[in-house]
Amino acid sequence: MHVQDTHWSAAPLASAGRTGGGRAAPLRVDAQRNLEHVLRAAREVFGELGYGAPMEDVARRARVGVGTVYRRFPSKDVLVRRIAEEETARLTEQARTALGQEDEPWSALSRFLRTSVASGAGRLLPPQVLRVGVAEEGGAPPADEARVPQQRSQAGAGELRLVEGAGGEPGTAALLDVVGRLVERARAAGELRADVSVSDVLLVIATAAPSLPDAAQQAAASARLLDILLEGLRSRPA
Repeated sequence: MHVQDTHWSAAPLASAGRTGGGRAAPLRVDAQRNLEHVLRAAREVFGELGYGAPMEDVARRARVGVGTVYRRFPSKDVLVRRIAEEETARLTEQARTALGQEDEPWSALSRFLRTSVASGAGRLLPPQVLRVGVAEEGGAPPADEARVPQQRSQAGAGELRLVEGAGGEPGTAALLDVVGRLVERARAAGELRADVSVSDVLLVIATAAPSLPDAAQQAAASARLLDILLEGLRSRPA
């Protein structure tokens, strides 16, 4: 797992193929194909090397010139935001599906974790979602470090808290909300350790999605590691 931070501007994500009037202009077949190649390559490269990987690596993987990448995405920041937003939306949908289709709280949480880890989504979570700080004993979180909605913990000193980017991304807020509901349900049912928070669950997703050269080895390692981490999340009889 190699998640590296990069500069994320507060500017809205630019959409490829926009006209001056703000409507999406249809892309030519070859341009659409190049865009799909670039997005696929970006997911692979950022998943393997982190968001610090250069645009040249993305272009090389997509088998296009770096100028083609920059024509679709005027800066690396725009491409990173596009990939991260798509991955956040995918994780949110996976969490909602688990919440809606599983009656048992633990089954819902474990299904979400298994689905998201199997999809490799953890390798592409936005950097601000994975930036975790340690709270000072008796101290309040800094102003720019908002607590995750519905994230309660009895850990006290040394408690982990998730850091959202200044202003917060709408997609990130939706992900934190639905994962928060999965966590609250499992905790209320007595199946989740009382000190486990939303940040812990997202860290499990990131940690259990290693990037290995062999696909079969990667799948086996992810499944084994997730089994171990799930056992660590479960509550134990007193």
